[in-house]
Amino acid sequence: MIGLLWTIIVVLFLLWIIGFFVVHIGGGLIHILLLVALVLIVFNLITGRGAKV
Repeated sequence: MIGLLWTIIVVLFLLWIIGFFVVHIGGGLIHILLLVALVLIVFNLITGRGAKV
């Protein structure tokens, strides 16, 4: 589950970068999704549930 979460975070971040620098279509949605991803990262760091390799 944590691996899936990190995959989603990376994909959202890449989409945000592409949307920010290349095309400005749906920029608001991508920024909202990026905010959700950042909240999930902070939540993982605070709760201490890191990915176990």
